[in-house]
Amino acid sequence: MDMAVIPWEMVLLCGLSLCVGWGIRGNFGHEYGAALPGALAAMAIVLLSGREDWWRHVHYFALFGALGWSFGGSMSYMMVVGYSHSSHSPTVLYGFANLFAIGFLWAALGGAGTALPAFLTHTQLSLFFTPIAAVFIGWSLQAVIIDHVLAPRRMQRHESPLYWYDTDWVSALVAIVAALIVALFRGGLDMGTNLVLYTGICWFGGFLLLVNVCRLRMTPPRGDNWAGCVGMVIGILGYCSRYELSGVAFATVMTGFAGGVAFSFGQLLKLIYIRTGLQTNWHSVMEQTQGFLFGLGIAVTFGLLLNRAPTLEVDPNFPQWMEIFTAFCVLIALTYLNYRKAAGTWVGSVEGLPERLFGLPVVGWFRHSRGWIGWFEIFYIGIGIACVWLLSVHFQEPLAFIPTSWVGKGQLLYLVFLWWIIIFNFERALVGFTPHRLVTEGVIVLNGIICTVLIVLGPQMVPKQTGGLFSFSAWTLKALIWGIVALVGTTVIFWVIKHALYGQSHAPGASLHIRFGQDSNAPKEKPKAGTPHP
Repeated sequence: MDMAVIPWEMVLLCGLSLCVGWGIRGNFGHEYGAALPGALAAMAIVLLSGREDWWRHVHYFALFGALGWSFGGSMSYMMVVGYSHSSHSPTVLYGFANLFAIGFLWAALGGAGTALPAFLTHTQLSLFFTPIAAVFIGWSLQAVIIDHVLAPRRMQRHESPLYWYDTDWVSALVAIVAALIVALFRGGLDMGTNLVLYTGICWFGGFLLLVNVCRLRMTPPRGDNWAGCVGMVIGILGYCSRYELSGVAFATVMTGFAGGVAFSFGQLLKLIYIRTGLQTNWHSVMEQTQGFLFGLGIAVTFGLLLNRAPTLEVDPNFPQWMEIFTAFCVLIALTYLNYRKAAGTWVGSVEGLPERLFGLPVVGWFRHSRGWIGWFEIFYIGIGIACVWLLSVHFQEPLAFIPTSWVGKGQLLYLVFLWWIIIFNFERALVGFTPHRLVTEGVIVLNGIICTVLIVLGPQMVPKQTGGLFSFSAWTLKALIWGIVALVGTTVIFWVIKHALYGQSHAPGASLHIRFGQDSNAPKEKPKAGTPHP
C-alpha cells in the first residue's frame, strides 16, 4: 500500500467536511442527519482526487455517500458513551468495545456507499436508480400511513403495535418489498434490486439471530438497529463477492476499522478533556473530533483506490431523469428532511411565533398529525420546482450560471450544499444560543471557510490520476486481520487510560451506567405503557 501518493489536500478536505457534517448531524440526528456528512465527504474525495472521470460522477458519489453514511444514524450510542464513563471496570471495557463496533458499522456502510459508484460502469449504475426511487417512495408512504393510522408519539413509541426492540424493521421490510416490485416489472433481479435485497434480507438475518435468538442487547432498552447493521455489512460483502466488487469490499472493511478507531478514540479524547476541569460543550467537541477522524479514515482508504479503481466513462449517456433526480435528492430532499426540524425548533422556542399562520402550520412535515403542508413546505415545494425546472432547461440549453466543466459543477454543488446546511444549522441554534454554542456553530463556520478555500483551490493543486485494474482481495484480508488487532488493542488501551485518569470513579459528563453484575442498572424489561421511552 503506497501511502505517499495520497493527496494531502484530499485527506484534509475530507476530514474537515466530515467534521462539519458530523457536528451538524449531532444537532439533527438519526439517518437524515447522518446523510449530510456522507454527501459532503463523498464530494470532497471526488473533487480533490485528481480523477477527471470521477468529477463527471460527483453528484452520484454524493447521493450514494449520503445513503451509505445514513444507515449508521439508526444506531443508538449515547448509553455506550455513558458506559465508558462508568465506575464499573467491566462496563468501561464493554463501552469502548461497543464504541468501536458502532464506529465500524457506521463507517463500513458509509465506505461501501461512497465506493460503489467508483467501481460500476454507467450501465450498471443506471440499474440502481429505479430501485432507489421505489424504496424512497415506499419509506415516504410508510411514514405517512403509520402517522395517519397509529399516530405514534416519539416518547411513547413502545406502545405502538409495530414496536420490536425499537428497531427499523418496518423500513427494512418496505425496502425489500419495493425492490421485489421493481424486479417484477423488470422481469427479474439485477444488480440494482439485488443490492437492496442483499442488505434488507441480511438486516433481518442479523437482527433475528443476534437479538431474538442469541438475546444480545447492546444498550437495553434502547434500540437494537446495530444488529441489523451487522447484517447489512455482511450482506454488502456477500454482494461484493457475487459481483466481483473487491474494491468496494476493501473500502467497506478498511473504512469500517478506521471508523471503529475514530469513534472510540473521539470518546477517549472527551474523557481527557473533561479531566482538565475546563468547562465547555465537550460532547460537541467529541462529535466533531469523531467526524474529522472518520473523514481521515475514508480519505486514506480512497487514496489507496485512486490509481487502482477502474476508469469510468467521461461522457456516459445517463438518462436526464437520473441526473435531475440525483441533484434533487441531495440539494432538496436531504436538506428539507433536516431543515424542517429547525422550523419546529423555532415554533417551540420563539415566544412570538405561533404554531399556525393564517390557518396553516409553520411546518407540516407532510404528516397528518402535524397538519400535512405548512408554510415551510410551501416554500420548499417552490424551491424544488425551481430546481427541477432550471435543471431541465439546462439540459436543453446550458444556463450561464452553471459552470461548463464537471469540476466546476461539482464545486458549485459542494459549496451550495455546504453553506446551505451550515446556515440552517446556525438558524436552529440561534433561538437558544449560549456561549458554549460557539464550540459547535463557531467551529463549524470556521471549518466551512477552510473547506471553501480548499474546494476552490484544491483541484488545481492535486496531480491528475488515472484508473487501473487491481484485485483488492488480498488487501481486504489484511485489513480484516489488522482491524481485529486494532479492535482488541485500542479497547484495552483506552480502558487502561480511562482508569489511569479516573481510577474506579465515575467520570463526569454522563449518567452512571452499569451494564453487568448485581449493581447493574440496565433495564431488562420493555418500557411500560404510559411512561416515556428511556
